[in-house]
Amino acid sequence: MKLEEFLRGRAAALAFSGGTDSALLLAAAVKAGCRVQPYFVHSAFQPAFELEDAQRLCAQLGVELRVLEAKPLEDEQVRANGPQRCYYCKRMIFSALASAAAADGFSEIWDGTNASDDAADRPGMRALAELKVVSPLRLCGLTKTDVRRMSRELGLFTAAKPAYACLATRVPTGTALEAVTLRRVEQAEGALMAMGFSDLRVRVLG
Repeated sequence: MKLEEFLRGRAAALAFSGGTDSALLLAAAVKAGCRVQPYFVHSAFQPAFELEDAQRLCAQLGVELRVLEAKPLEDEQVRANGPQRCYYCKRMIFSALASAAAADGFSEIWDGTNASDDAADRPGMRALAELKVVSPLRLCGLTKTDVRRMSRELGLFTAAKPAYACLATRVPTGTALEAVTLRRVEQAEGALMAMGFSDLRVRVLG
């Protein structure tokens, strides 16, 4: 099924990160005339530029962005940074999003997972399935290559944006997450980006 056909006539809340995938989904939904509300869930796991990109894209599309606050580090299972960290974090974030969406009159929630994303070994994907989050790009068979091509066709500045995993992924599994550590990672990556580097990760060792 084509994405436009899937979207036509639907209403949904969109988990919007400002990344390439959710940006295309939002733009396509707006173009298809959907009633769509993007939500950015802000936490210590996202660098400042992610929110800035989300705000910029929404301004480009003429859509209001709702920003929700989450505190995943207050969840012991997330902070412990075990193998299932992403599962517990996604459960927290999307449960909060679902509550906000319901208050705004939305019963369906979308995310930007695409057909190139491997669900087999991703605990976070299990959380999305349990919460019945809908992934239109994946359901329509759109790969990352498709997403970038379609983004270019729509003139989205996110078309060539590098993939960016949350800051918690920089810390070795089993090493407890601390806000100060995540801030240092963000600052280090920001300094490297200011020097012209892109598509990078600063890892925490020891």
